[in-house]
Amino acid sequence: MKKMMWVLMGVLIIGVPSAGAEIVTFDDLTLDPETFYNGSDDAGGFTTAGVTFNNFYDDTFGPYWEGFAYSNTTDVTTAGFTNQYSVITGVGADGSSNYGVCYAEGFNGTIPTITFADEINLAEAHITNTTYAFLAMQDGEGPAKKFGGDTGNDPDWYLLTITGKDADGMNTGDVTLYLADFRFGDNSQDYIIDAWTAVDLSSLGKIKTLAFSVSSSDTGDFGINTPTYFAIDSIAIEDDDDNGGNGGNDSTCFIRSLGSDRL
Repeated sequence: MKKMMWVLMGVLIIGVPSAGAEIVTFDDLTLDPETFYNGSDDAGGFTTAGVTFNNFYDDTFGPYWEGFAYSNTTDVTTAGFTNQYSVITGVGADGSSNYGVCYAEGFNGTIPTITFADEINLAEAHITNTTYAFLAMQDGEGPAKKFGGDTGNDPDWYLLTITGKDADGMNTGDVTLYLADFRFGDNSQDYIIDAWTAVDLSSLGKIKTLAFSVSSSDTGDFGINTPTYFAIDSIAIEDDDDNGGNGGNDSTCFIRSLGSDRL
């Protein structure tokens, strides 16, 4: 299914970063071409532009990580776990080389968390699928089913939940994004996100941290079958004079634009 469309899910939230917004990217982190950082130095995380991304790494039984990594790998065709660090777009948001990769719901129970130096108001962040997750939902891979099933009628979904917390650790609200949604009565509207998608976070109000979790319709005896990954880039922090956040709201996000040329 080839489409370029506006997709509205739940509450319509329109937010555009102000001209003075600070954009947090991964571009100041050094990587050789076609490589990644996954926490193998046991640092427990990394910082870019004063913003900290947590990470858990253990090599007791071979290299294993949870939380956040960063990457510049460009493989959009290889299916499977060996390609876990690539984004389905092949590049970061706005065409940059580097981007963040998140592995959530791992065996160690690490909650992927972004921590800011001070309480701030956010405008938006850009989110999309990794190649591993996208191809697993499109075609099926290992225990992960092909979304929609053989008929295309199975009402499958893959959901990202972003939770804001203030300096006291109190929740300020949730924003959710369906990274894939096959619940439509018209199968032509089913989609798996394959473009960088601006997610409005202004409803979270003033926050100190963001926590991330994922859920899926495809689960089994050992939890979620869908590869529990997503990619993130270009997090926009509003100037204090420009913010209009009104914390405490739970919202299903507005996808500003979605190019789905792969479905």
